Amino acid sequence: MTVQIIFLLIGLAMVVIGADILVEGASSIARRYGVSEFVIGMTIVGFGTSLPELVVSTTGALHGSSDIAIGNVVGSNIFNVLFILAISALFRPIDITRENRRRDIPITLLVTFLVICMGMSRTLFGLGTVDGLSRIEGAVLLALFIIYMAFCFISDKPSVPEEGEAGIKKNYAVWMAAVLIAAGLAGLIIGGRLFVDSAVKIAHMLHVSDKFIAITILAMGTSLPEFATSIVALAKHRSQMALGNILGSNVFNLLLILGVASVITPMSFADINLVDMAALALCSILIWTSLFTGKRNKIDRVDGVLMLVAFAAYMVWLFIKL
Repeated sequence: MTVQIIFLLIGLAMVVIGADILVEGASSIARRYGVSEFVIGMTIVGFGTSLPELVVSTTGALHGSSDIAIGNVVGSNIFNVLFILAISALFRPIDITRENRRRDIPITLLVTFLVICMGMSRTLFGLGTVDGLSRIEGAVLLALFIIYMAFCFISDKPSVPEEGEAGIKKNYAVWMAAVLIAAGLAGLIIGGRLFVDSAVKIAHMLHVSDKFIAITILAMGTSLPEFATSIVALAKHRSQMALGNILGSNVFNLLLILGVASVITPMSFADINLVDMAALALCSILIWTSLFTGKRNKIDRVDGVLMLVAFAAYMVWLFIKL
């Protein structure tokens, strides 16, 4: 088991470093074209920091392990909001703009409930014979992802500079940025494969289910890029990039990653229960309710505390059910 733990840590390090390198190159290219900080966070950075989840879930789907694919997405989205966004809000309250209220947060909420309804259609509505996502439903999610991406760029507006903000990353020459992107992808692909293989072997040695290890260790490990990016963005007074990173990553996870995994092989939700889905739904609900509670139009420290309490309760429930 010691060898597998070492491989797990090496794979995780490669995934995190690869994501960081890729985001640095992609963000540099995006800024050259005057894209707003929020859209950079929601698309380029969101995509880059979601690549570990994409690699892990796709690898799990190719190996026929839907527990890994689905558990990783569900766990990552829960960790992104109830832990990363919560810690970020405690570190520095996050401003919510008019576009966030009218466009970005409602889209995140709708996408989350759409996936829950599609994946749990038998349990919730008595439709079909099993809970899960078919290849057709996966194709629908991918189509919605393409529409979402186009909509983000078409409706983009230049960011209003935040007080005290400073650049997070330096701008590279286009060729250098391309090299960083290629190197980051290589690290993600190789590290993701090593990470998944080691995690599954450790789970089997400990007689722990694939779902549990996917929704905890895998999810938290692959969400480290989001955590680092959000904290650095807030430290540089770029709360819109931090918020965009979390919202973008969650939408990417649900539409792109589950879409790709479901097209590869139908995804079974047999080991995902209503408590898991309730925790996933709560993530989007808490972001939406932050518009009206505490300091309006801010995800403030009170919201952060509520999110952390919800995260702790969900983790306790997972360990009790282990």
